[in-house]
Amino acid sequence: MTTNGDIPGGGPLTLEGIKVVDAASLFAGPVIATLLGDHGADVTKIEHPRGDNLRTLGWSKDGVSLWWALAARNKRSLTANLSDPRGAEIARRLVADADVFIENFRPGTLERWGLGPEVLRAANPRLILARVTGFGQIGPYARRPGFGTLAEAMSGFAAATGEPGGPPTLPPFGLADSVAALATAFAVSLALNARDRDGCGQVVDVAIIEPIMAMLGAQLTWYDQLGYVQPRLGNRSDNNAPRNTYRCADGRWVAVSTSAQTIAERVVTLVGRPDFAGQPWFASGSGRAAHADELDAAVAAWVAERTRDEVISAFEQAQAAVAAVYDVRDVMADPQFAALSTVTTVDDPELGPLSMQNVPFRMSATPGRIRFAGRPHGADTAAVLAELGLSTMDIERLRAGGVV
Repeated sequence: MTTNGDIPGGGPLTLEGIKVVDAASLFAGPVIATLLGDHGADVTKIEHPRGDNLRTLGWSKDGVSLWWALAARNKRSLTANLSDPRGAEIARRLVADADVFIENFRPGTLERWGLGPEVLRAANPRLILARVTGFGQIGPYARRPGFGTLAEAMSGFAAATGEPGGPPTLPPFGLADSVAALATAFAVSLALNARDRDGCGQVVDVAIIEPIMAMLGAQLTWYDQLGYVQPRLGNRSDNNAPRNTYRCADGRWVAVSTSAQTIAERVVTLVGRPDFAGQPWFASGSGRAAHADELDAAVAAWVAERTRDEVISAFEQAQAAVAAVYDVRDVMADPQFAALSTVTTVDDPELGPLSMQNVPFRMSATPGRIRFAGRPHGADTAAVLAELGLSTMDIERLRAGGVV
């Protein structure tokens, strides 16, 4: 486990010198800024004087939101009511010197506040404006309220997830939001690269319903060409078998995958059914999937007679693909995650040593870094406003008026 987010490799942070204004709330928008901040961007988080909704979601310790500590890491906290003209003016002054502005209000909201793309880019033609909404800036659903749950439903993800004959299944975490954040961070990086080439900023429009759909494989093409609609298959796949989770003798679980033909052959040999490998249907993933009942029965019976450690050891010796089904306790204790520095410890002034997920990839020359966890509400308001040229008296007037 690493400390303060360091990833082995050393070197400068890739986005040092890039200024990001994060005016988004909850998940998809803010996580974009989190990812950029991990790589050195100077992120100023604007939240309403009442506080961002994320501060009240999930578990807290001693009144401090643990989710906020993760999602708002590497961000300074500024409070401002953007619907107030004085708050909007603060945003305009921040944007004049910024590289990226991130927002996820319903379409038309920024424009109503005098912060639309034309206004912001007139003040700063080099600005990248990232707009993340449930359904995008155009179309019949554009002005609907939209959350990741709706994207998981509309994208086809929920319909293909769950047990056969069971209900569509939603994930118990912000999957669509996280996928959208990763996609938008990539888009912002492309826009910054394009700006370095031609000198102009641009608007990045991301609908949360789209990035998760892009991750669902060839479902659209299968339907277009074959009329095939992917059913709910539980842990199985219609592309290969055996592929499932299996209960061990000690009550713990393992997951097995056989996407490669040679791995499938090793698995059936290991579980005592090498005869399967000689069957004509075994020669393709779809053929094996059609015989999943037989294959699952053989693997499940073999696994059920052994502890999880015995199963994993035997699979490793056979060079077959297996993994234990972990909960968070297993993740924290696993030597592979430790070797990768997947979990890091950040020193937080309110919570003390704080474990969280590290930067999700390693770069040999310019690794990312978690410099600090999410800040207290409005902790940096005075400092940021002073940088904009406001006096102590100006700031006190704004506080008295409920603007900051």
